[in-house]
Amino acid sequence: MTATINQPGDTALQVPILSARGLVKTFGRVIGLDGVDLDLFPGEVLAVIGDNGAGKSTLIKCLTGALIPDAGQLTLEQAPITFRGPQDARAAGIETVYQTLAVAPALDIASNLYLGREERRPGLLGNVFRMLDHRGMRDRAAAAVRELGIQTIQNIQQTVETLSGGQRQAVAVARAAAFGSKVVVLDEPTAALGVKESNQVLDMIKGLRERGLPVILISHNMPHVWEVADRIHIQRLGRCAGVITPDSHTMTEGVAIMTGAANLEDNTST
Repeated sequence: MTATINQPGDTALQVPILSARGLVKTFGRVIGLDGVDLDLFPGEVLAVIGDNGAGKSTLIKCLTGALIPDAGQLTLEQAPITFRGPQDARAAGIETVYQTLAVAPALDIASNLYLGREERRPGLLGNVFRMLDHRGMRDRAAAAVRELGIQTIQNIQQTVETLSGGQRQAVAVARAAAFGSKVVVLDEPTAALGVKESNQVLDMIKGLRERGLPVILISHNMPHVWEVADRIHIQRLGRCAGVITPDSHTMTEGVAIMTGAANLEDNTST
């Protein structure tokens, strides 16, 4: 089972917005999660790191409704909650940006932001004739992009297929920020990006934190994790190996815990 870890910093005085206790998920004889605890506090960036097979993806899918845990409890704003699918998590205010982005290349930026959430025009035109409010969605999409400080997107009616990788990532993050009223989950957001575009995404993550929106960041890029994370949840062999901060542990020490070369209690080689 997961060891009890005192939360670093002043989080002990806060109430988690999202919590998991004792999450278990198995796939036949393969154990994906073995009693994992997790806390996400308001206005923080919580990074989740771990080697391949450590249970990162399984954990995130259980938190966002893509998988249903076999055991354990999720709470959102201190209330127990059960997700039967991603739509339940989205309805609860949890938005996820997967590594594959799930954008529609042939549609413009505004249409992608409102994909599956299209808004109708007010009055009879929307209620009776079911006409979409294209202008309103464009205006609100442009406002969402500006609020995130995204400078590289100038034309909200530009099709996504004409955008660079970093710009596409920005569209996906903007969509999550626009509708993720409580939590935004980012899965490897800089994996396929160059240095400049990666820095833009990191700036967006910092912008989400400044807005008070808590972020769960899954990443293999340790320099990025140590740059933006407030706390770091380390997964190893389906369990939580510990929760550290960039101030309490160096990157080398964090990787050592992640790989099993050291443990959290004494940071000595095993």
